[in-house]
Amino acid sequence: MGEVTVLSIGTTHPWNIAGVGLDLRIGAELGVRVFTVVAAVSAQDAQGVRLQTINGETLRAQLDTIPWDRVRAVRVGAVTSPETAYVIADALSVQALPVVIDPVFASSTGGTFAGPGTIDAFRDALLPTRGAIITPNLDEAMKLVRSHSEITSVEQAATAATMLRELGAAAVLVKGGHLPGEPVDVLVDGDGTELFSGKRIAGEMRGTGCTLAMALACALARGDDLRDAVRFARGFVREKIAQANL
Repeated sequence: MGEVTVLSIGTTHPWNIAGVGLDLRIGAELGVRVFTVVAAVSAQDAQGVRLQTINGETLRAQLDTIPWDRVRAVRVGAVTSPETAYVIADALSVQALPVVIDPVFASSTGGTFAGPGTIDAFRDALLPTRGAIITPNLDEAMKLVRSHSEITSVEQAATAATMLRELGAAAVLVKGGHLPGEPVDVLVDGDGTELFSGKRIAGEMRGTGCTLAMALACALARGDDLRDAVRFARGFVREKIAQANL
């Protein structure tokens, strides 16, 4: 198979605890080469998030430099403008690759990455990308299906995942870390629905969504099937949370 390479498209974080910087760290840990395309630059702290979105021409120029024949999977993180969503979708439309798309609409510190127009562009342009595996949390899934009600059960999460797949995604993994009781992630793809559960690990870790998405992309890049890749990514995240809270 040769060198395993993942393309990370997303936003920077000054501490590299999220976004493309974290993807580089995870790739190094897992023995995966990572190419990066920066879609936005962020400054994040306790006061919130400040963003500078990369213009479409510069974003497209970055994407044009990628040796696509060496890429085995793509990870898309925070998208901060409608133009960004459409430029990325256009570049990916001619590729036949697994594309893990994490709809990061807000920072864990409270800042916003994506307004309503960007969420609409995400839904219309990125969600139907060929080979797309969408990994929203409960709030992101709610926004993408245009629901005004919170998702509070596994059944509602499965319904949201099914609705999102009907909009064109190859697969949808709704992350259930904020469900009451034990966390359950819901995967819906062409083979049906599968639930992934485990005991809740005490404590918190920033960047869990980014970590799961990148670990999933790395597993798919090395040839794992989707369900095995999900199991690997969940285990990787759970190990990181446990280590962070020792």
